[in-house]
Amino acid sequence: MIVTSALIIWKGLMCVTGSESPVVVVLSGSMEPGFKRGDILFLHMSKDPIRAGEIVVFNVDGRKIPIVHRVIKVHEHEDTGEVDVLTKGDNNFGDDRLLYAHGQLWLHRHHIMGRAVGFLPYVGWVTIIMTEKPIIKYLLIGALGLVVITSKE
Repeated sequence: MIVTSALIIWKGLMCVTGSESPVVVVLSGSMEPGFKRGDILFLHMSKDPIRAGEIVVFNVDGRKIPIVHRVIKVHEHEDTGEVDVLTKGDNNFGDDRLLYAHGQLWLHRHHIMGRAVGFLPYVGWVTIIMTEKPIIKYLLIGALGLVVITSKE
C-alpha cells in the first residue's frame, strides 16, 4: 500500500510539473552558496523559453546522474525558435562544456529535465547518506520489514 501510494504521488507530480523527475537532490557543492549539498530541489518544465540566470537540471549523454547548474548563455535559432543553452555551476571556475558529451558545445531542450522552482534545505541528506553508506539503507529496509511482519493489523 505504501509503495503504491508513493508511486501514484510520484507519477502525479510528473504530470503536474511536466518534468520526468519533479524532485532532485543536490549532490555536490558546485551551486554554493545558492544551493548546498543535500538540498532538495523542486522542478517544473514549461514551454516558456529558457533564459539566462535560470537554474536547470539536465542530463548529459553518457552520464547517469543529472546536474544542477545555472544557465549563463542562451543561443536562439531564428529560423526554428529553438533555444540552446550553456550552463555553469555558481561555485565553478568555468562553464560546463567539459561536462557535456564529447564535441557538444550547447545543451538542447531534450537534455533539460526541469527548472528549479523551490527547494528544501538539507532534507536530501537522507538520500545521500543511504547512497554513500548502503549498510544504513539495508538496516532501514530491514527495520521497516520487521515493523510490517510484527504489526498486528
